Amino acid sequence: MVAKINKGSSLHGALSYNQEKVKEGQAKVLFSNRIMLNRDGSLNMYLANQSFEPYLNANKNTEKPVLHISINPHPNDEVSDDVYSDIAQTYMQKMGYGDQPYIVYKHEDLDRQHIHIVTVNIDETGKKINDSNDYYQSKKITRELEQTYNLHTAEKKTQSEELHKLKRVDYQSGDIKKQIGNTAKALIKGYRFQSVNEYRALFSLYGVTVEEIKGEAKGKAYNGLVYSAINDNGEKIGNPIKASVIGKSVGYDALQRRLEYSTKYMKENKVFDSPKLIVRSAFDNYTDKQNFLSDLAKNGMSVIFRGNAEGRIYGAIFIDHQNRTVFNGSKMGKEFSANIFNDLFKNDSQEQQQATTRHSDTSDKETFTDIQKDSFVESAEHENNNNSTLIPSLLEQHGTDYEAEAFARQKEAEYKRRKRSW
Repeated sequence: MVAKINKGSSLHGALSYNQEKVKEGQAKVLFSNRIMLNRDGSLNMYLANQSFEPYLNANKNTEKPVLHISINPHPNDEVSDDVYSDIAQTYMQKMGYGDQPYIVYKHEDLDRQHIHIVTVNIDETGKKINDSNDYYQSKKITRELEQTYNLHTAEKKTQSEELHKLKRVDYQSGDIKKQIGNTAKALIKGYRFQSVNEYRALFSLYGVTVEEIKGEAKGKAYNGLVYSAINDNGEKIGNPIKASVIGKSVGYDALQRRLEYSTKYMKENKVFDSPKLIVRSAFDNYTDKQNFLSDLAKNGMSVIFRGNAEGRIYGAIFIDHQNRTVFNGSKMGKEFSANIFNDLFKNDSQEQQQATTRHSDTSDKETFTDIQKDSFVESAEHENNNNSTLIPSLLEQHGTDYEAEAFARQKEAEYKRRKRSW
């Protein structure tokens, strides 16, 4: 179980975020404490705000008096509404917020259910509740709750043992934002890469592409990322999704930090030794392109070829799923450069022509054949049979809800504008 405490200044934003989920049928109110309700027991936003108001008015000096807490059980845990309610009540009591007004929401918009709690850290006398030890206290309480309700632990070792493989984004199944969001959050933290091209190549395995957007607004330069679903031919389908809609964790700044970390890590560690052996072995066993790609896949590797309109390969990006690293073949040595593969596959022009896919933002082409897709599945199955998986669990991703934070800021700004016009 993972608990995350987000502190902010916008009560209206935190409540609006959860209520929007309720309206969309993606959440419901489990219960509330010290909150005025309608006569039928339902939650009323006006009355909810009024219930918190005396606490907030009693102390205007605390910058972030609003707490938006998320509690996320392990994906394998099945938790009833009654148990969720007990968990929330026990958690709040032991954290020192048991006598505070708070609302507990159950969310069902992600791959698994989890709960959100909105409260304030100012008591009825105007005194700020001591939260200096919140992190350690919260961790201790969640461990106790896991034992009490026989839930899976969220220790890193256990997470590593129970990693979950992501699936290729399926446009036909709908909820593309959710699918792409889950994929992006897992891949950006789960793999190491040193360029946007390598990042994009990794995403192509999962039916997603990513573009870097640059521009200027109000005299200031800005950078951003846009994610899109792609079909089997690599063509974008549906509406693109801005990284800001998914969350900070998959945005431009987060990617730059990941690139910086990855570059340092891959420079200081011998990440190419194992891939070299695997690719050399595939060369030695080479009979045709399909055989080559299958040989890589059985050893936990994939490769994405980049080619021009004439079908010439000018780039080869390898993905080592065992060590979760993405890199250009030339970084392993000249014998793994794009020219080598172009010469190797030059007699396979018909298959290459069918496999070449077009990116709408460039005249260059990137190849991802059916063979490679099949091989990647083989790779995943091979990894699973050896008690290992390709992608890290999303367990920790649900802790910090950046979407909720962004929504809260937006709603707070709208609320202030309306107040000024009254």
